[in-house]
Amino acid sequence: MKPVKDAAIDPARHGRDFCLARVRDMLRIRRLEERCAQLYGDGKIRGFLHLYIGEEAVAAGVMPSLRPEDNVVATYREHGQALLRGVSMNAIMAEMFGKQQGCSRGRGGSMHLFDRATRFFGGNAIVGGGLPLAVGLALADKLAPRPDCVTACFFGEGAVAEGAFHESLNLAALWRLPVLFICENNLYAMGTALSRSESQIDLTRKAASYGLPTGHINGMNVLAVHDAAAQAVAFVREQQAPFFLELHTYRFRAHSMFDAELYRDKAEVERWKQHGPIHTFTDRLKAAAMIDEADFERLDREAEREVDAAVAFAEAGTWEPVDRLTADVLTPAPTQAC
Repeated sequence: MKPVKDAAIDPARHGRDFCLARVRDMLRIRRLEERCAQLYGDGKIRGFLHLYIGEEAVAAGVMPSLRPEDNVVATYREHGQALLRGVSMNAIMAEMFGKQQGCSRGRGGSMHLFDRATRFFGGNAIVGGGLPLAVGLALADKLAPRPDCVTACFFGEGAVAEGAFHESLNLAALWRLPVLFICENNLYAMGTALSRSESQIDLTRKAASYGLPTGHINGMNVLAVHDAAAQAVAFVREQQAPFFLELHTYRFRAHSMFDAELYRDKAEVERWKQHGPIHTFTDRLKAAAMIDEADFERLDREAEREVDAAVAFAEAGTWEPVDRLTADVLTPAPTQAC
């Protein structure tokens, strides 16, 4: 797969409704996360919180190519993937609050969103921890069998330094497993620049060494992401074999709410913001006379109303009773000696 140039993608080819849907998807993620940051400052959300702001085009571009029967595995920066996979914003926000109406019953919080109904298997806090899970899910589908299914595995470039990355790609290639490995390369693994941790910064070469076909795309352009992901998903589905897709993106916020962000220059962040996925895509659609400012404002209001409703749902939620706190944690003691 060759890199897709931004200018080569005509929004009109996708149609107005499709493009509006992608704007809506990115706005839903952005407004949800902005509110989460506010609520974190208010003490309503606790624990760790890793925001996806700036990277919305990745989830918005990939998800339309996946089917309900496919599997999705993500990292701890997974709110956008969960939301666009179909996990309700109410359930996500309640999980953030730690309420039992959350998608993980309030026990997982921001880093551990999970929803079996949508086949969204985390939210995984360990760097690279989702890669072996994705290989296992794909192997299970192959043995069941569940033909034509795809497992999409999202991970950051920091995971490439983990042994699990190499083991997972090796097994996926060796056993011809239907896994789409999606590397969200935002240049900084927590606080370490890619060039300071990897001698080979062309990550597609690492995947190619295991025999995987690869692609690397501008992850700030939602249509470029969509077109590349559609090709990659089609390959994995038809060939029942793995593919590695590297998406170059950038997070506008710190690694987490605890991050002092002393490792990158503020001017660099501002330069990347000029390539923000929402406003650049919206500007292109306006230039093509596919939307106007009223359309954008309507979508933005819809997203804000959805967030307001989700916060109200979470606020009205209930805490898990104290006598239930050991459920699924401890095995009940046997009633008699074995």
